[in-house]
Amino acid sequence: MSQRLVSELVRALAAGGPGAEDAEIALGDGPLRQRLKASIRALAEHRGPGSSTCPSDTARAIGGENWRDLMPDVRELARELAKSGDVEITQGGKVLDPAGSWNGPIRIRTAAERLGRPASVYR
Repeated sequence: MSQRLVSELVRALAAGGPGAEDAEIALGDGPLRQRLKASIRALAEHRGPGSSTCPSDTARAIGGENWRDLMPDVRELARELAKSGDVEITQGGKVLDPAGSWNGPIRIRTAAERLGRPASVYR
């Protein structure tokens, strides 16, 4: 596991605020996909509305040296979380349609609706 990212999850858990429950799951020893999904939510929530997370942050936090093997799962789970309204996926600052076809570098952030902002419009 990446110590810097694990430390961020520990801080999210210790703070007890947004993302704390997900950080606890991410740091646990449950099923891998459950931990990945929780890590995505925890990192997005902990970083707050003005920031985002890279899918590789989740992969590194949970997978350590084998993080690259987890990237397809992390991207798939981010898409699922975006479809359910938990997060938004962005590319070049624009929100992507989670049901759309896209590739390349993406970022993940807390969904606008969860923060009381107007819903994002897909580009």
